[in-house]
Amino acid sequence: MSQLRATKPGLLVCTAVCVCVFLYLRDPPPEEPEESTYPAVVECGFYPDELCSAAPQIATFCKNPHGSQILAHLRTPGNCSRISQEVHFITRPLSAEEGNFSLAYIVTTHKDLAMFVQLLRSIYVPQNLYCIHVDKKAPKKYKSAVQTLVSCFENIFISSKGGRVAHTGFTRLQADLTCMRDLVRSKFQWNYVLNLCGHDFPIKTNKEIIRYIRSKWTDKNITPGVIQPPNVTSETSRSRLEFTPEGSIYGSPNRRFKDEPPHNLTIYFGSAYYVLTRKFVEFVLTDIRAKDLLQWSRDVQSPEQHYWVTLNRLKDAPGATPDAGWEGDIRAIKWRNEEGSVHDGCKGRYVHESCVYGPGDLPWIIRSPSLFASKVDSTDPLVVTCLERRHRLQALRQAEVPAEPHWRFQQESHFNTKRSR
Repeated sequence: MSQLRATKPGLLVCTAVCVCVFLYLRDPPPEEPEESTYPAVVECGFYPDELCSAAPQIATFCKNPHGSQILAHLRTPGNCSRISQEVHFITRPLSAEEGNFSLAYIVTTHKDLAMFVQLLRSIYVPQNLYCIHVDKKAPKKYKSAVQTLVSCFENIFISSKGGRVAHTGFTRLQADLTCMRDLVRSKFQWNYVLNLCGHDFPIKTNKEIIRYIRSKWTDKNITPGVIQPPNVTSETSRSRLEFTPEGSIYGSPNRRFKDEPPHNLTIYFGSAYYVLTRKFVEFVLTDIRAKDLLQWSRDVQSPEQHYWVTLNRLKDAPGATPDAGWEGDIRAIKWRNEEGSVHDGCKGRYVHESCVYGPGDLPWIIRSPSLFASKVDSTDPLVVTCLERRHRLQALRQAEVPAEPHWRFQQESHFNTKRSR
């Protein structure tokens, strides 16, 4: 009996510790998720590339090892040469064609550090320019890790003006414009600018993007969108989600705005994503109509969905496409209302009427003519890993220079199926 009494306190302490650990793991401190790795199921290593086609079958059994490795590289002190090599950045132009045609990117991010690095190293080449807007709401550790990475590259920089950026709204428009001012002031020259968020991922290589622009949009801007459909009705200056006949979704202000648009502008609505010429960017930053439209847009919800397309329909704007509609394959998106007609359904999950991709969506994404896939996230890391490995293989196959060893990802021809403990 005395032995049992002596054991009871130990059992109580052990139970209390276990409960605390459980609660900690279930509800970690707010900054820790940004540093955490992807969910572990089974260690599969860097599986062969042909397995991407079988991703729906292996997704249940595999986890992505990229996350922990990327985070380790950014946490470990070391020189920039080591970081660029161990994180597998391409460090030379892959062809003369690409070296003579520079793109600029605006990337907005605030979470999923490992996935942000995977996106950045996929679109990175040394002749391009990158403006990164790190949302003010991002944890300090996240901002520090991004700064560590960015400081290693002369052609990557943090936006000069931070701030909180909503998924949609005027702050998002401001973030893009801030980066545009920074890009125009940069000593680096560039031909076009594209905008991305942390949940986009390239389907086409840098060479393929350049060739797409040159083949169909030479000296032209790509801003998919149309005049507000006549069936859209509303009140005051609020917006709501509407579907176009083509299936795309946009936030449309009501027919009667709080104030009439400045300069008697016709308001168009379309995608928040674009491919813009440098001359058009300079026009946006200086033209009085663009400035007045920006001020007017403060009272309109989702202004990023009308600002770019409206200015690009002005006939005297550089690179304008006044007669364009929804053409311009920028994003591959599965909209819920297109299920059964354009696609066979979302294999991941729908969020805000669009699909967050699962492994079963990979074949559809790969067949898409679009430049980027939207949306991917860390809940299905296999999607990002498969897209990244395919993208890197494509880029190196198209390269006209010998590949450096660190440009290639580690490859294994077998699974390490040792269960995580």
